[in-house]
Amino acid sequence: MIAVSEKITEMPGYKLHVIETDKYKTNTIVWRMKAPLDKENVTKRALLPHVLQSSSAKYPTTTALRSYLDELYGATLYVDLAKKGEYHIISFLIEIANEKFLSDPSPLLRKGFELLTEILTNPHKSGSGFEPGTIEKEKRTLKQRIQSVYDDKMRYSNVRLIEEMCKGEPYALQVNGEAEDVEAITPENLYEYYQHAFSEDEMDLYVVGDVKEEEVKSFASELLKFENRTPKDTNGRESNQKENVHEVKENQDVKQGKLNIGYRTNIKYGDPDYFALQVFNGIFGGFSHSKLFINVREKASLAYYAASRLESHKGLMMVMSGIDNNNYDQAVKIINEQMEAMKKGDFSDEELTQTKAVIRNQILETIDTSRGLLELLYHNVVAHTEINLDAWLTGMENATKEEIVAVADKISLDTIYFLTGTEAGK
Repeated sequence: MIAVSEKITEMPGYKLHVIETDKYKTNTIVWRMKAPLDKENVTKRALLPHVLQSSSAKYPTTTALRSYLDELYGATLYVDLAKKGEYHIISFLIEIANEKFLSDPSPLLRKGFELLTEILTNPHKSGSGFEPGTIEKEKRTLKQRIQSVYDDKMRYSNVRLIEEMCKGEPYALQVNGEAEDVEAITPENLYEYYQHAFSEDEMDLYVVGDVKEEEVKSFASELLKFENRTPKDTNGRESNQKENVHEVKENQDVKQGKLNIGYRTNIKYGDPDYFALQVFNGIFGGFSHSKLFINVREKASLAYYAASRLESHKGLMMVMSGIDNNNYDQAVKIINEQMEAMKKGDFSDEELTQTKAVIRNQILETIDTSRGLLELLYHNVVAHTEINLDAWLTGMENATKEEIVAVADKISLDTIYFLTGTEAGK
């Protein structure tokens, strides 16, 4: 049994999630905002959290804001962007010491709430927009973040696989937006989008630590109030399933080829066979004992790395591998053979048992940190479902060989993307 008690309360415009636990030495406050991915706003949305965390009306410079964090016994503040299914997620995270462990009885949790409120609701403005200097600085940094994907060929090849596989679907959009759209962002139109996001996004506030639910609710109701809204949903969006496998080869000056293969699993988080899919992925390519690692990397010595991962809210599975440029055909053949073996049930009870044990350990390691715990709990918000952590463990533990084979039968190969050296493309 995993003793995690998540208490959820409807607040004005958002949901409050309180997890009382004495497991962590710090208290963590996470504000999450979720909206459907769309091309018109994805770049503004990627810029917005960085602008908000850079400064505020009370702390008009980054230096002033960071100095205040130091005063709060080295509290941390950072923002994050993610894609989960066809949603774009903004996160603001404050990690702050628990005053119970300090000789100074300052009400640090309340100060954390006040700081979050300041960041979210009292931005550094100039006229009818954000402060122009902040916007220009953060636009430069955003361009660098977008460019960094192109410089890292492992990340680049994964982005390119998604672009080719999900062409015409919102999921093809990059989490940091589009480089060509950055310049058009102004202090005024970003501020307008900020108001739009805070009036329409689905918003959730998580507080985890050695806290009291009533005290947290009191701080939240006093400090954070927004308009009630009906969040936009993406459930009606269809995936563009291809009739034939889409094969793309791209030539660049790379010494090591990047072979990325995309499958449609046709299973999403919350579906009855989702847990069997997790076990399938573990046996197929999720871990160092999996078929891809053993057969592509170790036995055939074809790959520098070979692994698979799931996108649980979009119903995708991606295989990533690094191979010599001239080993493409052989690598694709062996990867296909591993998928066929899974569909035939060609895996042992030992592989099944080992995979379940590794998944269990992985989940337990994840919840060893407050951030990891919140990441797992947030799946329920994205999928509009309620699965507790015990159900995760039980569902995976109970997955049978027959269920895993049934999952394999649902999986279809969609796109093969190969980033190869220029000499291999001649």
